[in-house]
Amino acid sequence: MAEVRRRSQTLAAAASFFNGERLTMARQLKGLKKSHLATLIKMSPASVTAWESGAKQPNRATVAKLALALQVEPQFFAGGAPPKTDKPNFRSLRSTPQIAQDEAEAYGRFVAEVAGMLENAVEFPDALLPDLPTDPDECVRTPEEAARASRKYFGIPPGPVQHVVRLVERRGVVVVFSEPGVAAIDAYSLHSATRPIIVLNPVKDDYYRQRFDVAHELGHLIMHHDAEPGGKVAEEQANRFASEFLMPAEEIAAFLPASMAGKAWAQLADLKEYWGVSLAALLYRARALGVMGDVSYRNAVIRMSQNGWRRAEPGRISSLEMPSMLPRAREVLREAGVDEESFLAGSGLPVSLYEVAASRVPTSAVQEPPS
Repeated sequence: MAEVRRRSQTLAAAASFFNGERLTMARQLKGLKKSHLATLIKMSPASVTAWESGAKQPNRATVAKLALALQVEPQFFAGGAPPKTDKPNFRSLRSTPQIAQDEAEAYGRFVAEVAGMLENAVEFPDALLPDLPTDPDECVRTPEEAARASRKYFGIPPGPVQHVVRLVERRGVVVVFSEPGVAAIDAYSLHSATRPIIVLNPVKDDYYRQRFDVAHELGHLIMHHDAEPGGKVAEEQANRFASEFLMPAEEIAAFLPASMAGKAWAQLADLKEYWGVSLAALLYRARALGVMGDVSYRNAVIRMSQNGWRRAEPGRISSLEMPSMLPRAREVLREAGVDEESFLAGSGLPVSLYEVAASRVPTSAVQEPPS
């Protein structure tokens, strides 16, 4: 009887303090359109629109239906407005469906909220990134100049960056793997009100390419506060930033092959292990620096395709660089006797999604579509 009373009180509070922005967030986290959610709860799409805009408030029974359909606790809807974030930097907006963009953006807000809650209990490093805006015409600085300035700012000595994920986390960037539902989207990044966030693809199980992804997103966070997400120029600039950040021209140019004749592939394999970047990135770097001509580059890419290396390159390292900021905070709470359910109880945030965001390893299981 007491449990029924508590449930009724929770629903009453959720209905009284209902925030439409949180309904939007929950719906987008499930990858649902308004019409689909309306069908699930047997209500009209117009009603869903009215609740999300704040024009109307759902009653207790409807809040219960929404919570069940969206797999959140009723109190989730009374938690105040979700954290404000910038638009995520997606690799290609044209090839990314709007529903997937919405889901990824909602996941970014979810991660920002979880990080804020964890930071209230566990001390995080200050968010300290250089601010080096790079405009499309590169009037002030080039991406390469931004990358060199960033290496200096971070105190990186000559040679390879030893652990890219650890480096950015020590500077206060939250690094997480995405939920399985948005695994089709490549890595992306965004600024939240408190700290920047990088979201990694859980399916891209490649140490070398993941390091480049992190450096690419770091370039966006440092250079592109106001750039249009997904723009071709901004994406190319982020690639150039990552190349210079991970493979400084003055350090690597003399060791890159001009053609792939003789022992060049073995030479490239050694460079791959030393710098921690892919063969594809090294070939691109050789061409970009003028060491390798277009014909040699094209022939090398054809050879990689023939060998199946465009999909899976050979390499000695099989484990990914793992995030530790949120996972360690979660472990500290558990060591103090605070489990996931207790930690999230007041917020109504889904435990399953929290476990994805606060995991050291990617969750690549396929998410079943809503019925």
